Amino acid sequence: MPILDLPQFAAVLPPQGALLGLDPGEKRIGVAVSDTGRMIASSLGTVTRTKFAADAEAILKFYDQRLCLGLVIGLPLNMDGSSGPAAQSARAFARNLLALREAPLLLWDERLSTSAVTRTLIEADTTRKRRGEVVDKMAAAYMLQGALDAMQERIAHG
Repeated sequence: MPILDLPQFAAVLPPQGALLGLDPGEKRIGVAVSDTGRMIASSLGTVTRTKFAADAEAILKFYDQRLCLGLVIGLPLNMDGSSGPAAQSARAFARNLLALREAPLLLWDERLSTSAVTRTLIEADTTRKRRGEVVDKMAAAYMLQGALDAMQERIAHG
């Protein structure tokens, strides 16, 4: 199955079922999951990056344990909307994951997810150490929530 845009992604999914959200960073991959009604995203954890095969195995274990029906992977575009090395890396990561698992996959713009989550954690007076421990999984949930909200908006307005 190819990487899909939002209308295609929404069209191929059954009405109910969880989605797995991934925020692939250089050191860690943040992991989040939606509820089966696709209203709320929750952070699950992180996968410390090693070799792709090990990373993919850990991700697909999350996917299978939560009975997920699709993947949403954060696409870190540049502020002007163009693709840089990080976006190219996310696309390659998505293609490699699809080679291992046939699943609907959406790349979702996550330009400001990490900075928004970091700002929230700073406002909550979270220590720098604690922020480092949770920012990736929270950014994955923030990004996944954005995709869920866009899907709900699409359903509401046809």
